[in-house]
Amino acid sequence: MKNTILSAIFFAALVAFGDPASGKNGAAYDIDLIITQPDTLPPPFATASVRNDSKVTGWPTGKTPVAPSGFTVTKFADSLDSPRWVYVADNGDIFVAEAKTLKGAKKIEAQASGKAGRIILFRDENKDGVYENRYVFAEKLNQPLGMLILDDKFYVANTDALLQFDYKTGDTKLEGEGKQIVALPADGYNNHWTRNIITNKNRDRIYIAVGSGSNVAEHGLEHEIRRANILEVNTDGTDEKIYASGLRNPVGMAWAPGTQTLWTAVNERDGLGDDLVPDYITGVKEDGFYGWPYSYFGRHLDPRMKDKQKPELVKKTIVPDVSVGSHTASLGLAFYNKQAFPPKYHNGAFVGQHGSWNRSTLSGYKVVFVPFANGKPSGKPEDFLTGFIADASKSEVYGRPVCVAILDDGSMLVTDDASNTIWRVSSSQ
Repeated sequence: MKNTILSAIFFAALVAFGDPASGKNGAAYDIDLIITQPDTLPPPFATASVRNDSKVTGWPTGKTPVAPSGFTVTKFADSLDSPRWVYVADNGDIFVAEAKTLKGAKKIEAQASGKAGRIILFRDENKDGVYENRYVFAEKLNQPLGMLILDDKFYVANTDALLQFDYKTGDTKLEGEGKQIVALPADGYNNHWTRNIITNKNRDRIYIAVGSGSNVAEHGLEHEIRRANILEVNTDGTDEKIYASGLRNPVGMAWAPGTQTLWTAVNERDGLGDDLVPDYITGVKEDGFYGWPYSYFGRHLDPRMKDKQKPELVKKTIVPDVSVGSHTASLGLAFYNKQAFPPKYHNGAFVGQHGSWNRSTLSGYKVVFVPFANGKPSGKPEDFLTGFIADASKSEVYGRPVCVAILDDGSMLVTDDASNTIWRVSSSQ
């Protein structure tokens, strides 16, 4: 039976990509490039590719997302303007980047008015989980996302540049326009505009997540230079290198507790059907290649790239560690490194799933948990924070989660950019 299935897969590959020996109907392929592992994914276009945009209704009064028994969900902050990302400083200050998906005339207008993005600072003086002070920390930014404090510098990752500002602990406003230390690709379509940043244990390098400018390089690979990568630079922006490549849209990044392994959440490609391609979280290997745009989830070849394939590169493709569902738009990633939650959550990963548009039935729109043991995944993803979908039959949602951040008291913040809200999840046990 197994051989029959593999034969059928191989035949389908021949039909889609041509005879590996003759190169008919496309580029030549080695057999070991096409069949590389037991295939648990459906073939491309097994179902139609549909557009199913969700309709955001907002949260009714008194209604919140739903966490498992033993947890309490409260509203941490509202009346924001598309809160996307959270950065928690060592002194407990909570920085929230506000930035919208902007294209065309709307982007030009927002940049001209200075409303393309800003950072809000929340300060909880008595550490009771309720902020006392709220400041506009920075404004007139160009679609900011990632933030980072290193010594006396505050870093902001705009869509087109990594900026460095002078900073002192306790400052409530960034002064000046900042110094551009890295120019980032953001021209043309710029489909994936978010830029996240993180540092290493030695605090001497910065990692920058830069998504592809397109779905599957349909505008040309010449427009994807330095994209679909995690870049690595010195803290002054020098000595840039590509840390890992072939990552269609890496956003969330975090170091697995007790290890030196960088993990990222990757938003995979669209257009191949309801159940392709799985988004994933994965430990990132330095100099590793993860497939985009030529293949997905290992060496599954993307038929839309059959005339542009690079077999020698695909053979090096690394299979991601954990599938978190197709079209979930998994963006946020945080490891639980505190003690307030029950032990099952300790050192595990929380993933914020913004929800996507390319599935006949809504997927994502929740936060999932992946258990870890000894620095490695030890179980399948499970739902943690749900209730964002209001009426699946009408594709109506209350909100859309993005970032997950862990506070010093062990509680969790989840940004909801569609409803302009930040939720707080705390253990009630």
